[in-house]
Amino acid sequence: MRVAVILSIVWTLGAGLGASQALAQQTSAGPVDVTAEVENLDTPWAFDFLPDGGLLITERAGTLLHVAPDGTRTSVSGVPEVAARGQGGLLDITLGRDFEQSRRVFMTYAKPQGGRGAGTALASATLSADAQSLSNLKLLFEMKPGNRGGAHFGSRVVEAEDGTLFVTVGERQQPDLAQDLSEHNGTVVRVTRDGNVPADNPFVGQQGALPHIWSYGHRNPQGAALDARGRLWVNEHGARGGDEVNLIEKGANYGWPVISYGRQYSGGKIGVGTEREGMKQPAHYWDPSIAPSGMMFYEGDMFPDWQGDMFVGALKFDYISRLEVDGDDATEVEQIKLPQTARVRDIQVAPDGSIWFLAVADGTLYRMAR
Repeated sequence: MRVAVILSIVWTLGAGLGASQALAQQTSAGPVDVTAEVENLDTPWAFDFLPDGGLLITERAGTLLHVAPDGTRTSVSGVPEVAARGQGGLLDITLGRDFEQSRRVFMTYAKPQGGRGAGTALASATLSADAQSLSNLKLLFEMKPGNRGGAHFGSRVVEAEDGTLFVTVGERQQPDLAQDLSEHNGTVVRVTRDGNVPADNPFVGQQGALPHIWSYGHRNPQGAALDARGRLWVNEHGARGGDEVNLIEKGANYGWPVISYGRQYSGGKIGVGTEREGMKQPAHYWDPSIAPSGMMFYEGDMFPDWQGDMFVGALKFDYISRLEVDGDDATEVEQIKLPQTARVRDIQVAPDGSIWFLAVADGTLYRMAR
């Protein structure tokens, strides 16, 4: 477990250019150009690349946008009903590994659960050949009802190499439930592509435990990604300080709210301190908090110096964090802070090796390239 160390400063080489123009910037990998690819988005949350060069982008209010290679954008019909309030709404989207054959996509969202209740949910659907509609919508998972309020939904979906699906679930501002295996709050869950519980999940058959749970003791995990070895990493929001990156292990307890490197917003102590037997330590933590969100591991040819590094978007302080991974530890080694990196919600590697990121502050999807 390592604490943040900032090793580089980013200088602006250009200013005052139009949003659609490339703006040269300096990074540890050399100068980069940052170009606005899709603008005027309404609270965007996630995106993914289509094989034909198009894009799918979620907007939290409940719109799924298709952006064609020529820039034409349309709203995709057939999206599930969402509870669009607070931090809830239409959240993550990812294409299935077999998308070119199945055209299957996976979405996470805040699902209405009666009255003012809402819970993190996962659905799959088939995207039409013209990318204008969803069909065969199927609910694969939803957290147990009983959660009100509009905060701490998570939520990312990652398809593992074996085809199972990991979904991050926030504790819905009910901290103690993150230690309760009879609740989904504050967990990473794992289901099959059909929504069934895999037989090798760690709590299958354990009395009083929900079988979907893969790990627990999380606060508000808003980023998740697989590394080159297929290992799942998750980042999560702490309270005041104590945002974390965790390497997720089967059945492990990540401690919230018993241990934390942060403090209550009032300044008070959280739980018993920073460690307790049987609870995992973070691979990295930030203090002060950066409000981490989307994350990815760089595997591409455009930035060979960054090969295998972890990238995390910061909703606070407006930068992209680059972390080097050494075994089970991660260390922040660079803050890529550009005029465009204002509240970075999602970040992905494009097929050509460029890095794309969603900036919520100005509702723009940017491309960073050399």
